[in-house]
Amino acid sequence: MFWYSLLAVVAILFLLSVSLPVPRRVWALVLYTAKYFWLWVADALGLRKIWFKVTGKGDRFQPLTRPMLFRMWCEDMGPTFIKFGQIIASSAGMFPDAYVKEFQKVLDRVKPFPFADVVRTLNEELGAEKAAHLIDIEPKQLASASIAQVHTAKLRDGTLVVIKVQRPGIIGRCMADMKLMRMLAKLVQRFRKNADLANPVGVVDDFTKTLSEELDFRKEAANLDKFNEIMRELGHKHIHAPVPHHEYTTRKILVMERFNGLRVDRFEEIKARGIDGETKLVDGLRAWFQCVVFYGFFHGDVHAGNLMLLDDDTIGFLDFGIVGRFDDKARYLVTDYMIAFASGNYKRLAEIIIEMAGKPDNLDMDGFVGDLGETYRPLLTLSFGEVNYSEFLPGIQRTATRHQMRMPNEFILITKQLLYFDRYAKSLAPKLNVFTDPRLVLGMMQDIQKARMQADAKRAAAPPT
Repeated sequence: MFWYSLLAVVAILFLLSVSLPVPRRVWALVLYTAKYFWLWVADALGLRKIWFKVTGKGDRFQPLTRPMLFRMWCEDMGPTFIKFGQIIASSAGMFPDAYVKEFQKVLDRVKPFPFADVVRTLNEELGAEKAAHLIDIEPKQLASASIAQVHTAKLRDGTLVVIKVQRPGIIGRCMADMKLMRMLAKLVQRFRKNADLANPVGVVDDFTKTLSEELDFRKEAANLDKFNEIMRELGHKHIHAPVPHHEYTTRKILVMERFNGLRVDRFEEIKARGIDGETKLVDGLRAWFQCVVFYGFFHGDVHAGNLMLLDDDTIGFLDFGIVGRFDDKARYLVTDYMIAFASGNYKRLAEIIIEMAGKPDNLDMDGFVGDLGETYRPLLTLSFGEVNYSEFLPGIQRTATRHQMRMPNEFILITKQLLYFDRYAKSLAPKLNVFTDPRLVLGMMQDIQKARMQADAKRAAAPPT
């Protein structure tokens, strides 16, 4: 009787563990980790190669590298981990180059979900009557990403639009995954030396916050409106984001203007059309930086797929699921950081970092200043085409670890966005240096001075507290 009771308890616990979201994801993690561990063992022992030969597929055999195994593991784990892989793919310099290249395979090759699910979601979210206002929906997706996929369509009045539709069931899956990731980050931070300086729990928390915002398309629609409003206020008539159609937008559906043009990494086509890529890049960078300086609001994911040179000779920013926001204090310090950086004032750069991150005990200030100079100086003396970006952000992290310093997230975020431009700048403008080009540096100084004057005037006009 005891053994039957014990078996019943074990069965009940097992059923609970596979029915509750977080334990179910723990099971998935364990099973997929075991799968790829044994796959790695089979490859290391040559068993996979033998199997390919026996089955007549020897010409298709390819040894499994660690980046390949990690990428396949993330794909099996699902959208949250694919999203993390896309961050790796878009973060040259923050992760080893082999992983960056491998995870570029999941940037635009995520498995699509059936068109029937698209139709069902539209009907559930909008109601059948309103959903019928969207016509000529192309069953084949325009793009398929970790969180959603995009289809072209029209409104009844003939307006060309794209429809962004969230993957079914992704909200619950992602929330469970983020809890699991946080538990893993806590273990890493507790048991790995100096891991707390990299702040893995903070990284996961930031990722969770960002992902939560991305999962609500109403927020993305508001971000699109905000960016377009900022561009109008700044007088940039040639730079804009897609206009959202709010009447057809819900948490899971986003209908917006359709852009036609070229991604900025379509270098040969840009050249063939005679487009001045360098001028376009400078204009885009200037507009992006002005968002930071004047509004503390900016596109937080400016990889090549999210920046387009449009057929009407304007510049289009896409995908505002991830945006950066700074309060007034952070905005001031970030602009001070940019001034110190652009002028090569590494002592001031160190003081700003300490002001934001705190000063560790027994900090060797002279050594910290010297190491910052060694890390940052190449960005001021070399062109885009000459800088080794794969070493830059790791160099920052090594400097921080050496001096027991935690680099402020604001600086990493800003630097990371600037480095995103590297991917296409090397081909569009190989002689350009963002941090020394007079069109950008002088404009940046003028923008910062104007922003400071506006802030001072605002404070002077405020009633005394």
